[in-house]
Amino acid sequence: MATLTGVVTLAFVLFVCIIVRLTSNRRRRGRIPPGPWGWPFIGNALDVPNAYAWKAFAKWSKNWGDIMMLNLLGQRVMILNSPSLAFELLDKKSAVYSGRPAFPVITEIMGWERETALRPYGPALKELRKLITQTIGNRTALLGLSTSLEHEALDFLCRVMSDPKTLRRQVDRYTTASILRITYGYNIKEDGDELVNVVKRAVETLSLASAPGAYLADVFPILTRIPAWFPGAGWKRQAQAWRVHHTMMYELPFKYSKQQLQAGTLEPCFVSKHLEDCDDPEREALIADAASSIFAGMWATTIGAILAFFLAMTCFPEKQKKVQDEIDNIIGNDRLPCVTDLDRLPNVKALCWEVLRWHAIFPLGKSTHPINVGAPHRLTEDDVHAGYFIPKGTTVFTNIWAMLRDHRLYSKPEEFNPDRFVPSDGSEPEYDPRQICFGFGRRICPGMQFAEMSLSLVVAMTLSVFNISKPVVNGKVVEPSLQFAANLISHPLPFECDIRPRSAKAAALLSSALDGRA
Repeated sequence: MATLTGVVTLAFVLFVCIIVRLTSNRRRRGRIPPGPWGWPFIGNALDVPNAYAWKAFAKWSKNWGDIMMLNLLGQRVMILNSPSLAFELLDKKSAVYSGRPAFPVITEIMGWERETALRPYGPALKELRKLITQTIGNRTALLGLSTSLEHEALDFLCRVMSDPKTLRRQVDRYTTASILRITYGYNIKEDGDELVNVVKRAVETLSLASAPGAYLADVFPILTRIPAWFPGAGWKRQAQAWRVHHTMMYELPFKYSKQQLQAGTLEPCFVSKHLEDCDDPEREALIADAASSIFAGMWATTIGAILAFFLAMTCFPEKQKKVQDEIDNIIGNDRLPCVTDLDRLPNVKALCWEVLRWHAIFPLGKSTHPINVGAPHRLTEDDVHAGYFIPKGTTVFTNIWAMLRDHRLYSKPEEFNPDRFVPSDGSEPEYDPRQICFGFGRRICPGMQFAEMSLSLVVAMTLSVFNISKPVVNGKVVEPSLQFAANLISHPLPFECDIRPRSAKAAALLSSALDGRA
């Protein structure tokens, strides 16, 4: 009996010690950041809406604060709703916050593991980002490629002038053409270009595969071990079939560049800059990885920004007049603006900044579209911040949409107002939206310079020759829809606009400029 009592006493003492140890650790580390209560096992999986989740997160932050923790099927997911928190964690503690969640279907099965945004942080990723930054993340280097960018912009404007109703298709074509030319030195043929179809199919299948809930295997990676022939494994057969699209996107344009380089006919581009005099197979593979990452990472961003610009000008035509007056006064109307003019056009810059702020193309910081450089961050170690304990393995999302509408940073953030970025009467410009929309920390977009230059050039050239307004049908003004897709890549929904040359001289100038560059 005494022995039994001793065992019970010892067990009780051990139990108390364990409780004390756990309690002291919890106090030392702090508590988990707050968030909405979830259900057993599934956590908050049913609470997060399928559409416009960023709006729900912004609303929840009023109750739970700017740092919020969710439980999605056992995975801890932290939402950051303010840029100051994003900088504190993702920038200042980047050594801990630069990991990536696993996307086993996209990487292991579909073959995207070599892309920049999906690689774990380490020496290979640093070298990839360095390659990209040296060419399209560096303004001086981009100036050497400006002739190609200007030619594609001219071609875009001429196509829009010929058939304004095809605006969306022409934006798509311009974006594809400019990125392929800057990256591979490839000039696309007319509509139906096979190489264009190859790269677009790869990016489109990636978008489908990276949608939330597309594959249960992304939540439970062990499912990737199921044989493709197994009943119910149709998802794996589909993913394996899509692998060929990435393989073709990776190999075909790079093969074209190598052939043209060997023949001495490749125009200046990303590949020509880095591949010339390269005789190291590993280095060549790294260049190919970086090149395919550029297209996949920049395509959706550029399309969304240009479409948002045309929508804003349609809805707020008075805003374009100020920019047109600036272009007329500084550039004149005898030539079109070029890349070297952009630094002299502060109102063009302000308009571009407001487009980026007004419409968040990636409302969750590019965070749920894994190929993009702002894909979710993941903690590689435990962290304690502001008294909160944040466990290793936590996935971190930045609510870019909420940040760009933060009343602490922007006055009347719901309004489209480029003047907020133009200093006047001694007032300072409001917060630079580029510090938010291109991501944070060591995963910040390495192509942000290219994205901004491409948008600024299109804005300056478009407003120098076109007036954009609401269409009039049967004597009635058609009000465009200010609606944006609920997708993770949020482009403006289809809208109508009236695009006309500002004058006969402007139309002739555009046509002659393209003829002169042919």
